Amino acid sequence: MAPKSKRIASIDWMRGLVMIFMVLDHVSMVYNANHIGSDSAAKYIVGTPLPALEFFSRWITHLCAPVFVFLAGTALAISVERKVAKGVDSRQIDKDILFRGAFIALLDPTVISFFSGKITIQVLYAIGVAMMCMAFFRRLSSSVLIIAVISWFVFGEFLTIQNWPPAVGNSASIIEALLYSTYSSPNMVIMYPLLPWLAMMISGWVFGRYLLDYREGKAAISPVKLLFTLGMASLLAFVVIRYFNGYGNMLLYRGDNSWQQWLHVSKYPPSASFTTLELGLMFVIMGAMFYLEPIIGVRQNGVLLVFGQTAMIFYLVHRIILTGSGTYGGLRNITDLDTSYIITIVFLALLYPFCLWYREFKARNITRIWWLKYL
Repeated sequence: MAPKSKRIASIDWMRGLVMIFMVLDHVSMVYNANHIGSDSAAKYIVGTPLPALEFFSRWITHLCAPVFVFLAGTALAISVERKVAKGVDSRQIDKDILFRGAFIALLDPTVISFFSGKITIQVLYAIGVAMMCMAFFRRLSSSVLIIAVISWFVFGEFLTIQNWPPAVGNSASIIEALLYSTYSSPNMVIMYPLLPWLAMMISGWVFGRYLLDYREGKAAISPVKLLFTLGMASLLAFVVIRYFNGYGNMLLYRGDNSWQQWLHVSKYPPSASFTTLELGLMFVIMGAMFYLEPIIGVRQNGVLLVFGQTAMIFYLVHRIILTGSGTYGGLRNITDLDTSYIITIVFLALLYPFCLWYREFKARNITRIWWLKYL
């Protein structure tokens, strides 16, 4: 039997849903010879075809990273604010945040990079370093944090395009990529700059604070109403930005009125159109989950819940196997998208019992094996 938890099922469902999308993307990235990997400002060549199914299979996975980062902020806020309420020493809280963030961030230049065959700075770096930043930002009010987030979403592109396209071969361009741009060379790739993803984590932190306030009767608006309102507002902002086809698209403009071009927004680095689209979709989907949770109940061994509650180990195991098989097993670009879907289904079927076992193993041993709380 799964252990009782204070976790909010809808949050785990949301995380679990995008874990499924993520496996499809990574399977296709390694094995699919026709995988679309140049669909961002950093790599896209104007005029490159965007075949419908290939594009949609890639596009749907863009939801993954914003959800991971946003909900990492939400989970951190709930955990930290509960510790604060219990009177836990502030320095100890900061130490825990910094250590946890560093642990996560270092997985990219070590474990992930080893199996990638080159230095790879991706979403774990963004989550980990952004989490470390929260040791400071947690002291600010939610109002101040919201202003900071909106300021980045609105004005961040001004900073990025000052140094665009990204230069290759000097330390300055690497520093820019770590903060707000991108970098790609035969030996190193940096695709998740800190600042835009920190803004998403701060957004998640504010949402986590709100959830605690709502449970304590300090917030009047319900999570369902709030999420649907935020979702509609974000999606409206996306439509406006994409319609005018100028600032806010990170120089990745809509080439025509096809649905592919409307949805072809820059993830690397994140544009305002990308951010509003993906967060808008997340808010709407999660709002539906919050609405359904009290109606349908929570199955403790449900697929989405199990995947959502074991996200970090899920991520590491599938990335190591998939990337390692491509890098060291010679299996890159060996098949097509249809087969990638079949491999994804098989992979998920194998991951489910593993994640179910790991969740129970972690619950039994977390007090005596210190590193389990980070995985």
